[in-house]
Amino acid sequence: MKTVFKLAAAFLVWSCTANPAQAAVTITFWSHELGNSFPHAFFSLRGVPDAGGVPVDTNVGFTAKSVSPALLMGPVAGGLDIPKPGYVSGSDAQFSLVMTDAQYEAVLRLVEAWSDGKPDSVYRLSDHNCVTFVKEAARIVGLTGLDQPKLMKKPRSYLKAVQAENAGRVTPVGLHGNAYLASLSPITHSP
Repeated sequence: MKTVFKLAAAFLVWSCTANPAQAAVTITFWSHELGNSFPHAFFSLRGVPDAGGVPVDTNVGFTAKSVSPALLMGPVAGGLDIPKPGYVSGSDAQFSLVMTDAQYEAVLRLVEAWSDGKPDSVYRLSDHNCVTFVKEAARIVGLTGLDQPKLMKKPRSYLKAVQAENAGRVTPVGLHGNAYLASLSPITHSP
């Protein structure tokens, strides 16, 4: 029975966000259970801007460049991470939202601002981490209820709380990466 619900949810997500006739970029927020692989929170961008152009199908997160005890002592070098397909497949898609072109451009500026060597590329475990990065993307796309201080080191719990705060504004996904990715149709150029 659980599989039937997951398949129904996958179809709903597909029909709302992956229709080839739709020309827009969808942002999907993901979590990966804590472990030795990073980032534990990230987002994907998929689709074609309304204004046209090259299709996008990528994901990005933010993490420390090196995992060491220095993380516990203070700021360390951070950087963007493009999780590999196997990592994404093993993660959990929490919710998605179709962006305007202006929001998409603002998310790209966020990615640029947090890239290597930029002032925002400093990683701090307590307040400038992978969850903070997805929080900023969520702010850009107009989501509310983003201040969850007790959840800033708990990616899945944080994203579930943000989803609950934005019920009716986001499309709940709640699928393991393999199931979600299998539900997506190919991206096509808009006419």
